[in-house]
Amino acid sequence: RSVCRGVLRNCGRSVVRSRVNVTSHKRFASGLLTKMEEVIPKEQEKIIKLRKEHGDKLLSKCTINQAYGGMRGVLSMVTETSLLDPQEGIRFRGLSIPECREQLTKLDDEPLPEALLWLLLTGEVPTDEQTHALKDEINERSKTFPDSVTSVLSNLPKDTHPMTQLTIGVMAAQGNSKFAKAYQEGVNKRELWKYTYEDSLDLISYLPEIA
Repeated sequence: RSVCRGVLRNCGRSVVRSRVNVTSHKRFASGLLTKMEEVIPKEQEKIIKLRKEHGDKLLSKCTINQAYGGMRGVLSMVTETSLLDPQEGIRFRGLSIPECREQLTKLDDEPLPEALLWLLLTGEVPTDEQTHALKDEINERSKTFPDSVTSVLSNLPKDTHPMTQLTIGVMAAQGNSKFAKAYQEGVNKRELWKYTYEDSLDLISYLPEIA
Protein backbone atom coordinates (compact mmCIF):
# COMPACT_ATOMS: atom_id res chain seq x y z
CA ARG A 1 0.00 0.00 0.00
CA SER A 2 2.89 2.35 0.75
CA VAL A 3 4.20 1.84 -2.80
CA CYS A 4 0.76 2.60 -4.24
CA ARG A 5 0.43 5.76 -2.13
CA GLY A 6 3.86 6.91 -3.24
CA VAL A 7 3.11 6.19 -6.89
CA LEU A 8 -0.19 8.08 -6.76
CA ARG A 9 1.41 11.01 -4.94
CA ASN A 10 4.26 11.23 -7.42
CA CYS A 11 2.05 10.74 -10.47
CA GLY A 12 0.65 14.25 -10.17
CA ARG A 13 4.17 15.64 -10.21
CA SER A 14 5.19 13.65 -13.25
CA VAL A 15 2.87 15.07 -15.90
CA VAL A 16 2.95 18.58 -17.27
CA ARG A 17 -0.60 19.64 -18.08
CA SER A 18 -1.19 21.09 -21.52
CA ARG A 19 -3.97 21.32 -24.10
CA VAL A 20 -1.80 21.75 -27.15
CA ASN A 21 -2.94 19.32 -29.85
CA VAL A 22 -0.29 17.38 -31.79
CA THR A 23 -1.45 15.28 -34.73
CA SER A 24 1.44 12.83 -34.99
CA HIS A 25 3.78 10.93 -32.70
CA LYS A 26 7.51 10.58 -33.03
CA ARG A 27 9.56 7.76 -31.56
CA PHE A 28 10.21 9.10 -28.10
CA ALA A 29 13.67 8.94 -26.59
CA SER A 30 12.80 7.02 -23.43
CA GLY A 31 13.75 3.75 -25.09
CA LEU A 32 10.76 1.89 -23.63
CA LEU A 33 9.23 1.10 -27.04
CA THR A 34 12.60 -0.15 -28.28
CA LYS A 35 12.90 -2.38 -25.21
CA MET A 36 9.34 -3.65 -25.77
CA GLU A 37 10.17 -4.46 -29.39
CA GLU A 38 12.98 -6.59 -28.03
CA VAL A 39 10.92 -8.30 -25.32
CA ILE A 40 7.53 -8.88 -26.99
CA PRO A 41 8.60 -11.17 -29.89
CA LYS A 42 10.45 -13.42 -27.44
CA GLU A 43 7.39 -13.61 -25.20
CA GLN A 44 5.14 -14.32 -28.17
CA GLU A 45 7.33 -17.22 -29.25
CA LYS A 46 7.52 -18.55 -25.70
CA ILE A 47 3.72 -18.57 -25.40
CA ILE A 48 3.32 -20.28 -28.79
CA LYS A 49 5.80 -22.96 -27.74
CA LEU A 50 4.17 -23.41 -24.33
CA ARG A 51 0.70 -23.84 -25.81
CA LYS A 52 1.95 -26.19 -28.50
CA GLU A 53 3.78 -28.46 -26.08
CA HIS A 54 1.54 -28.26 -23.01
CA GLY A 55 -1.78 -26.84 -24.22
CA ASP A 56 -3.85 -29.83 -23.08
CA LYS A 57 -2.42 -30.05 -19.57
CA LEU A 58 -4.80 -29.50 -16.67
CA LEU A 59 -3.99 -26.54 -14.40
CA SER A 60 -6.69 -26.83 -11.77
CA LYS A 61 -10.08 -28.23 -10.77
CA CYS A 62 -13.03 -26.18 -9.57
CA THR A 63 -15.73 -27.13 -7.08
CA ILE A 64 -19.18 -25.58 -6.87
CA ASN A 65 -18.18 -23.87 -3.61
CA GLN A 66 -15.14 -22.36 -5.29
CA ALA A 67 -17.27 -21.13 -8.18
CA TYR A 68 -19.64 -19.38 -5.78
CA GLY A 69 -16.75 -18.20 -3.63
CA GLY A 70 -15.07 -16.09 -6.28
CA MET A 71 -12.87 -18.86 -7.75
CA ARG A 72 -10.65 -18.82 -4.66
CA GLY A 73 -7.75 -21.23 -5.10
CA VAL A 74 -8.57 -21.96 -8.75
CA LEU A 75 -5.78 -21.55 -11.30
CA SER A 76 -7.60 -20.05 -14.27
CA MET A 77 -5.63 -17.07 -15.59
CA VAL A 78 -2.13 -16.15 -16.67
CA THR A 79 -0.55 -13.04 -15.20
CA GLU A 80 3.05 -11.98 -15.66
CA THR A 81 3.08 -8.54 -14.07
CA SER A 82 2.28 -9.48 -10.49
CA LEU A 83 1.66 -12.38 -8.13
CA LEU A 84 -0.42 -12.17 -4.97
CA ASP A 85 0.53 -14.80 -2.42
CA PRO A 86 -1.80 -15.19 0.60
CA GLN A 87 1.19 -15.52 2.93
CA GLU A 88 4.00 -13.49 1.36
CA GLY A 89 1.93 -10.69 -0.18
CA ILE A 90 2.23 -9.16 -3.64
CA ARG A 91 5.25 -9.25 -5.92
CA PHE A 92 5.68 -7.10 -9.00
CA ARG A 93 7.64 -9.01 -11.67
CA GLY A 94 9.14 -11.08 -8.88
CA LEU A 95 10.02 -8.12 -6.64
CA SER A 96 8.41 -7.67 -3.23
CA ILE A 97 7.24 -4.23 -2.11
CA PRO A 98 10.40 -3.67 0.02
CA GLU A 99 12.54 -4.71 -2.97
CA CYS A 100 10.66 -2.29 -5.24
CA ARG A 101 11.23 0.51 -2.75
CA GLU A 102 14.92 -0.36 -2.62
CA GLN A 103 15.65 -0.88 -6.32
CA LEU A 104 13.39 1.53 -8.24
CA THR A 105 14.18 5.18 -8.85
CA LYS A 106 12.60 7.21 -6.06
CA LEU A 107 11.19 10.63 -5.26
CA ASP A 108 10.76 11.45 -1.57
CA ASP A 109 11.71 7.86 -0.71
CA GLU A 110 8.90 6.35 -2.80
CA PRO A 111 9.27 4.72 -6.25
CA LEU A 112 8.42 6.87 -9.23
CA PRO A 113 5.38 5.59 -11.17
CA GLU A 114 7.44 5.60 -14.37
CA ALA A 115 9.96 3.20 -12.82
CA LEU A 116 7.20 0.81 -11.75
CA LEU A 117 5.58 1.06 -15.19
CA TRP A 118 8.87 0.14 -16.88
CA LEU A 119 9.29 -2.82 -14.53
CA LEU A 120 5.75 -4.08 -15.18
CA LEU A 121 6.04 -3.82 -18.97
CA THR A 122 9.55 -5.23 -19.43
CA GLY A 123 10.30 -7.29 -16.34
CA GLU A 124 13.48 -5.28 -15.86
CA VAL A 125 14.41 -2.64 -13.28
CA PRO A 126 15.06 0.59 -15.22
CA THR A 127 18.06 2.81 -14.69
CA ASP A 128 17.57 6.31 -13.32
CA GLU A 129 18.19 7.63 -16.83
CA GLN A 130 15.53 5.38 -18.35
CA THR A 131 13.04 6.31 -15.63
CA HIS A 132 13.47 10.05 -16.15
CA ALA A 133 13.41 9.64 -19.94
CA LEU A 134 10.05 7.87 -19.64
CA LYS A 135 8.84 10.65 -17.34
CA ASP A 136 9.80 13.16 -20.06
CA GLU A 137 8.01 11.07 -22.69
CA ILE A 138 4.79 11.04 -20.69
CA ASN A 139 5.10 14.80 -20.17
CA GLU A 140 5.46 15.22 -23.93
CA ARG A 141 2.48 12.99 -24.65
CA SER A 142 0.32 15.04 -22.29
CA LYS A 143 0.55 17.88 -24.83
CA THR A 144 -1.73 15.87 -27.14
CA PHE A 145 -4.67 16.07 -24.71
CA PRO A 146 -7.77 16.13 -26.94
CA ASP A 147 -9.91 19.27 -26.89
CA SER A 148 -12.91 17.00 -27.49
CA VAL A 149 -12.44 15.42 -24.05
CA THR A 150 -12.36 18.85 -22.42
CA SER A 151 -15.58 19.73 -24.22
CA VAL A 152 -17.32 16.53 -23.11
CA LEU A 153 -16.33 16.96 -19.47
CA SER A 154 -17.19 20.66 -19.43
CA ASN A 155 -20.74 19.91 -20.53
CA LEU A 156 -21.53 17.29 -17.89
CA PRO A 157 -24.06 18.21 -15.21
CA LYS A 158 -22.35 19.76 -12.20
CA ASP A 159 -23.70 17.08 -9.86
CA THR A 160 -22.22 14.19 -11.89
CA HIS A 161 -20.30 11.84 -9.58
CA PRO A 162 -16.50 12.28 -9.88
CA MET A 163 -15.95 8.62 -10.78
CA THR A 164 -18.61 8.89 -13.48
CA GLN A 165 -16.83 11.97 -14.85
CA LEU A 166 -13.50 10.11 -14.81
CA THR A 167 -15.02 7.16 -16.66
CA ILE A 168 -16.63 9.41 -19.27
CA GLY A 169 -13.36 11.30 -19.74
CA VAL A 170 -11.43 8.09 -20.36
CA MET A 171 -14.08 6.80 -22.78
CA ALA A 172 -14.15 10.13 -24.62
CA ALA A 173 -10.41 9.82 -25.31
CA GLN A 174 -11.19 6.73 -27.44
CA GLY A 175 -11.65 9.01 -30.41
CA ASN A 176 -7.85 9.36 -30.54
CA SER A 177 -7.21 5.62 -30.20
CA LYS A 178 -4.44 4.32 -32.43
CA PHE A 179 -5.43 0.75 -31.57
CA ALA A 180 -8.99 1.25 -32.79
CA LYS A 181 -7.76 2.65 -36.09
CA ALA A 182 -5.17 -0.12 -36.55
CA TYR A 183 -7.75 -2.80 -35.72
CA GLN A 184 -10.22 -1.38 -38.24
CA GLU A 185 -7.46 -1.36 -40.87
CA GLY A 186 -6.71 -5.02 -40.25
CA VAL A 187 -3.22 -4.71 -38.81
CA ASN A 188 -1.65 -8.11 -38.08
CA LYS A 189 -2.68 -9.38 -34.65
CA ARG A 190 0.94 -9.88 -33.57
CA GLU A 191 1.60 -6.18 -34.17
CA LEU A 192 -1.43 -4.80 -32.33
CA TRP A 193 0.49 -4.60 -29.04
CA LYS A 194 2.35 -1.56 -30.41
CA TYR A 195 -0.92 0.35 -30.79
CA THR A 196 -2.07 -0.80 -27.36
CA TYR A 197 1.22 0.54 -26.01
CA GLU A 198 0.68 3.91 -27.70
CA ASP A 199 -2.87 4.22 -26.37
CA SER A 200 -1.79 3.17 -22.88
CA LEU A 201 0.95 5.78 -22.57
CA ASP A 202 -1.27 8.46 -24.08
CA LEU A 203 -4.01 7.66 -21.57
CA ILE A 204 -1.57 7.69 -18.66
CA SER A 205 -0.47 11.15 -19.73
CA TYR A 206 -4.11 12.32 -20.00
CA LEU A 207 -5.30 11.10 -16.59
CA PRO A 208 -4.14 14.08 -14.48
CA GLU A 209 -5.90 16.49 -16.86
CA ILE A 210 -9.07 14.37 -16.90
CA ALA A 211 -9.01 14.15 -13.10
